[in-house]
Formats: sequence, C-alpha cells, structure tokens
Amino acid sequence: MAGASKSDILELTAKLDVRFMRLQFTDILGINKNVEIPASQFEKALAGDIMFDGSSIEGFVRIEESDMLLAPDLDTFLVFPWGDPENRICRLICDINTPDGNPFPGDPRGTLKSVLARARTMGYTMNAGMEAEFFLFRPESAGAAAAAATTTHDVGGYFDLAPTDLGEDARRAMVDTLEQLGFEVEAAHHEVAHGQHEIDFRYADALKTADNIATFRFVVKQVATQFGLLASFMPKPIFGQNGSGMHTHQSLFKGKHNAFWDEKAEWELSPIALQYIGGLLRHARGMCAITNPLVNSYKRLVPGYEAPVNVAWSMRNRSPLIRVPDRRGLGTRVELRSPDPSANPYLALAVMLAAGLDGVETKADHREPVNENIWEMSFREKRRLRIDDLPHDLSEALDELEKDDVITAALGKHITSNFVEAKRQEWREYITQVSAWELDSYLQKY
Repeated sequence: MAGASKSDILELTAKLDVRFMRLQFTDILGINKNVEIPASQFEKALAGDIMFDGSSIEGFVRIEESDMLLAPDLDTFLVFPWGDPENRICRLICDINTPDGNPFPGDPRGTLKSVLARARTMGYTMNAGMEAEFFLFRPESAGAAAAAATTTHDVGGYFDLAPTDLGEDARRAMVDTLEQLGFEVEAAHHEVAHGQHEIDFRYADALKTADNIATFRFVVKQVATQFGLLASFMPKPIFGQNGSGMHTHQSLFKGKHNAFWDEKAEWELSPIALQYIGGLLRHARGMCAITNPLVNSYKRLVPGYEAPVNVAWSMRNRSPLIRVPDRRGLGTRVELRSPDPSANPYLALAVMLAAGLDGVETKADHREPVNENIWEMSFREKRRLRIDDLPHDLSEALDELEKDDVITAALGKHITSNFVEAKRQEWREYITQVSAWELDSYLQKY
C-alpha cells in the first residue's frame, strides 16, 4: 500500500473491522518473527512505540540491552485475505530501532537499506527478482504438530500437468492469495524434482523484493497447511533429487536507464555490467555463507543436479555461477544461480549488491564468459580458465566469509559476529551427529 499515511491506515483498518495487527521483522538467520497487537494499540504501533525483548531473538542483543523498538514501514501494510471477516488481521513489516530511536545494527532489513544507500551515493538503484523454489510434502500426521517427512505429494517433473502434478490446486490457491496481497505473479509450475514447485513474481526494487520473499515464504507455508501439506524451503531435502534454488536476477539503474545495457558494446553489456559481474565473481566464495547458510545448502551445491559449483559466468550456459539472460534493453540483468531459499533475503541481496558495487568501484576483471559445460571440463582446463569452486561445506564458507573484508563490512560487525557464531555452532552440532548412512556403511563392516 505505497504512499499510505498513518491516518490512511487507521481509517482503513476501522472500515474493514481489522482486529489485530502483526508487526513483522526478520532475524539474522532469516526467520520471520512478529508481535501481534489488538486494535486498541494500532495508533501506538504506527508511531513506532511498540517495544519488544530483543534478547530472546537469535543474534540480536544480550539480556542487559534487551529493549528494541519496532518501526513500521507504512508501505508494507496489507490485510490478510484469510480468517474470520469479523476478526481480520493486517500486517506491517518493521525496521528495528534501539530505545534512543537509532537503527539497530543487527537488523537485516536495515543492513540492506544501508548498502542501497551506498549505491545511491554512486548514482545507482538496484532492481532484483528472486525465484524461490520449494517442496510440498505429505506430513506423517495431520495438524500443526505434523512430523517432518520427505514423502512428496507427487512424482511429477518439470512443467508436468495433472494428474502427474498433484500440486496444481495448492499452487493456484497460493497464486490467488499472493495476488490478493498485491503480488504480480508471472508464472507457476512444477519443478524438476518430485513434489517441487516454483511461483515467479515480478521483479522490483531490492528492498521490496526482500520484503516480498519474506511474505512469499509465509504465504506458501500457510496455504499448504490448508491442503494438508507441508511446504519446505529446505535446499536439499531428498537424496538423489534436485535441490531448491533461489536464482537472483539483478541490475543497476541510473534513473530510468538500465546501467547494464549498452547496445553498442560487445554482448550489449556495459562496462558497469561487466565490472559488476567481476565483483560477484571476486566475492562469490566470501558471500556464500550468507546466500547458502545451512549445512544442508552444500548438499545442493554438488555436480550433477543443475546447481552451480563453479565460479564463472556465461551468456546461455547454466553450469556456471552467473548467467546473463538473452534479454537486453531495460531487461538486461545478471542471474546469480547459487543462492537457495533458506537465505535471509535482506542479507543475501545486501552482500550481492556490495560485491557488485565493489566490482564497479575497482573496475574488477570480469574474465571471459565460459560457454562450454564446466561440469565436463578437466581440472587442468578449469585452472587455465581461472574457474574456482564454491565452498564445499558450511565451515569452509564461514572461513571465506571471515576473510572477505567487503562482505563483512557490508554486514557490519554485529551481524557478522553473531551470524558466524550461530553457524559455527550449527556446524559443530552437525559433525558430531551419527547419520543413517554411517550406520548402513560401517556398523556391520567394522
């Protein structure tokens, strides 16, 4: 609801009999959080006077500095289209402020806004589109406490139709809900793996795109439960099947002009576009822990399942990290294919933009496009073309993050230290687990 004032929102909530308001924010690990308030507190919320205990949120603050303020972004106001018409619920996405009214350095949305502000000082705005794939599973038991299971609801494949694709009705309901919330949905279809789906919506400025992904993930999960299904954005839930990616299309604009397009240049790509690509290549390993933040993320980033593992770029080839789609003019853009949908969208876009801007500022070498299938290349050939690999696991990715001054500067000290600490703990817990594979392979043999 762009351009709405506080009085507009109060008038509309009264007219629609909105009973509750969810003040939503996202923690450092990318999990949606919210504080729900009754109508009697709407005016106070719109003034930014609702306080919450930040010490209970992963990676926010210590107990002795716990109070945080929710500062709603009025442009994000919407009314949910489900529930009791006499007890409607609305939503506002919030920035996080400290009690003195200053931006909290641990707020992921604030972090993205800071990098976008830096881009504006250079004369650029960022447009982005994120394609978040997801799986639909049949829970082992019905209800909210359904157990985790990886029994897919169908055995369909890419672009399959019913009856092979059994997710059509759920997908249509998701699209319908998203459109009621103001999304411009462009396409919805079954993906490659069994039970895997994709819903694409129109690109927007980077902040709105991150807000949209946070809303999209919530809506998909909410609607799935109405069909007795469990929706998951886990990157690699099923062995032997493709994982879920979140391919991210991005471009820089100067006013209404796409700064990536130069119709007289080779490939019709401007020097800015090539330098931006160079920045993404330079920092690909350093930002991987943010764009692929789970132990499970690296089980998707392996050869043979369409996910990129090689730090290179191409015009059409989908095996490198970066692809430049054929469209030119205002649609000129680069597509980063490594991110997955478990990533915090605010931090993911922040580090991508920071990497690209560093490339522009330093006139980074974009190298030559690689149009051969990298998966079939020898190690020597990849070395000749300076094609590196992405990190092979979360621990290696965290090492690379801590070494990358551009990426850590974009995140800030608070988010960097808390994110790394949380993910190091996640890695320690993982490597001490005994998996079913180990038992199957070793228990009787040794």
